[in-house]
Amino acid sequence: MLKQRVLTALVLIPIALWGFFYLEGGSFAIFIGIVVTLGAWEWARLVGLEESGSRIGYAAICVVLLVLLWNMPSWSRFIVLLGVVWWSFAWLLVIGFPETTNYWKNNSYKYLIGLLILVPAWQGLILLKQSGEYGNWIIFSVMIFVWAADIGAYFAGRTWGKDKLAPKVSPGKSWQGFWGGLAAALIIGLFIYISTDFIQGKLLLSLVCLIILVIFSVLGDLTESMFKREAGLKDSSNLLPGHGGVLDRIDSLTAAVPVAVLLLWVLGS
Repeated sequence: MLKQRVLTALVLIPIALWGFFYLEGGSFAIFIGIVVTLGAWEWARLVGLEESGSRIGYAAICVVLLVLLWNMPSWSRFIVLLGVVWWSFAWLLVIGFPETTNYWKNNSYKYLIGLLILVPAWQGLILLKQSGEYGNWIIFSVMIFVWAADIGAYFAGRTWGKDKLAPKVSPGKSWQGFWGGLAAALIIGLFIYISTDFIQGKLLLSLVCLIILVIFSVLGDLTESMFKREAGLKDSSNLLPGHGGVLDRIDSLTAAVPVAVLLLWVLGS
């Protein structure tokens, strides 16, 4: 399994970096759109659509929405804010699981939730890419923060973890892991702050924003875990050997990206 994970990562990381740094405009939107569409195809399985035609149909609906939004840029801010509102509400669903399943057992709600997770993430990345000369580095920084929090949580949880963070949703996660992940992200955030002049003079506000970003990235992970647990699935798919599915790799980012856009607006960037 470890060998598979490493080999898959060695293939995916260069592709991801190439797409994020070298693609622009419509090409970038299509690149991210492919990832989001694969995520939609996996989400359809999480919410009970087993037939391939139904799953493809759900993914096609996602594609249509992305195309419409690309041609209606005036909606971009609304879509990002809609995503942030959804993630703010998702906390209640995760905290109250499994009792809160009563609020989203209806298939129509689950289909809508998938779109609220994936479409604002796509829109947020488009806006980050378009945010001037720092666009690429902002996207890369968000990814680094999320990865640092994830890796820090893993090692801290393995070493000190004993108090469960959300035992009914994801028994393997601990509060010690959360604090370790947050510490890792803050250390990297301080390094980036010292090394660049992007948001100089806003250290305290920047650190507060980073804490919020990490919290929402954890929420993204827990939310997908909640739906997988309800569906009785370990992974969203087996598209990525050793890593599960696309959703398993981007679940934290789907929550972090719309929130990152909002926080940049707060920072005045």
